[in-house]
Amino acid sequence: MAGDVRDSVLGDQILINKALMDAVIELAVEAGAAILEVYEQDDFVVDTKDDDSPLTAADLAAHRVLAEGLRRLTPNIPVLSEEAEVPDFAERATWQRYWIIDPLDGTKEFVKRSGEFTVNVALIESQIPVLGVVYVPVTQLTYCGLTGVGAWRRDSESTLAITTRSMSGRGASAAQPVSVVASRSHGADMVDQWLSALEQRVDHIALCNMGSSLKLCLVAEGAADVYPRLAPTCEWDTAAAQAVVEAAGGQVVTGDMAPLRYNTKAEMLNPYFYVLGDTAYAWDEMITA
Repeated sequence: MAGDVRDSVLGDQILINKALMDAVIELAVEAGAAILEVYEQDDFVVDTKDDDSPLTAADLAAHRVLAEGLRRLTPNIPVLSEEAEVPDFAERATWQRYWIIDPLDGTKEFVKRSGEFTVNVALIESQIPVLGVVYVPVTQLTYCGLTGVGAWRRDSESTLAITTRSMSGRGASAAQPVSVVASRSHGADMVDQWLSALEQRVDHIALCNMGSSLKLCLVAEGAADVYPRLAPTCEWDTAAAQAVVEAAGGQVVTGDMAPLRYNTKAEMLNPYFYVLGDTAYAWDEMITA
């Protein structure tokens, strides 16, 4: 695997560093290649899971790559995947550290062939995502972040450090609108209501609709200012990108401005949340209201 991870994994101990992150990126790229093998077929079967969400051979192929790879890399750390049975909370509650993966985030976009789907891998430490990798198979773009170290955007030619952007001056002119990113498929009515409230406070807003965890990554790299998620998500949908956002200087909060946390309850559903770029901005006036 990329980098030397021998000093990262020692028995039950693990150093959360760039060598480990590079090894996870390599796994995500491998999972992305497995996804593209299915994506590039003229036709593929789409099944339906119990919650009515779509499932394809690509989801399962990526799951196998990630689950097996992470167990080789860190054999003493549990792996929680959307495409595997979720252990009872009594067991999960004993986990101080675990991997959480969404092998193919944005399966609806995959089925529509929009290209807006990702491979998501996060390491959770004491309920906080501390390492995150979001890989876009179609564009071979990677977003990654390490708590307390930084966040990066990698393509085939370069690796750039990314940070969230300031809200200073934003919304005052059409040239600098407040950029809001939202889901293409979920929660449109509630987002429209929230945008109406935002319009009472700022003069100019630009809205971008997109699929998968890419929405959080746009905030992380300073291409958007806020992402209101006012529709259901699960913990594996958000953990990796939240790690990137927070490593880039942003924040992911619930409706009462509390940080979004993981493995705190039996169900895997997240509360509604907001992804904020400039944490110094008075978002609470619009969110808690």
